[in-house]
Amino acid sequence: MTYLIRILGASCPGGDFFGFPKWYKYLDGATEPLSHLCTPQISSINDIYLIVAAVIEMLLRVAALLAVGFVIYGGVEYSISQGEPERTSRARKTIINALVGLAISVTAAAVVAFMAARVK
Repeated sequence: MTYLIRILGASCPGGDFFGFPKWYKYLDGATEPLSHLCTPQISSINDIYLIVAAVIEMLLRVAALLAVGFVIYGGVEYSISQGEPERTSRARKTIINALVGLAISVTAAAVVAFMAARVK
C-alpha cells in the first residue's frame, strides 16, 4: 500500500524562520503526510502575484528589523553623547527616523498581507 497520498488545496504548513514567511506562504500546495514536504501549486498568473507579495513581505520584515537596530543604535548614541547638544540632537533624530521607518514597514507589511489574502 502506498503512503504517498497528497492533501491538495491547503496551504503548506510549517514554521517560519525568525518570523519570516516562506516564499510560497499564500499558495495552495500539496503535502505528503509522511515526509511533511510541501509542493506549492502554481496554476495561474495570480499565483505569481502571491509569490511577489510574499517576497515583498519578507523584505518589509527585514526593513523592520533594521529599523529596530537603528533605534538601538540611536539609544546608545544618546546615552554616550554626554549631554553634548549636537550629538544628542543627532541621536534623537536617528531614533525618531527609525521609529517612523518601523511604523511604515509594519503598516506596509500588514497591507501586503491583507491584499495577498484578498487575491487568493
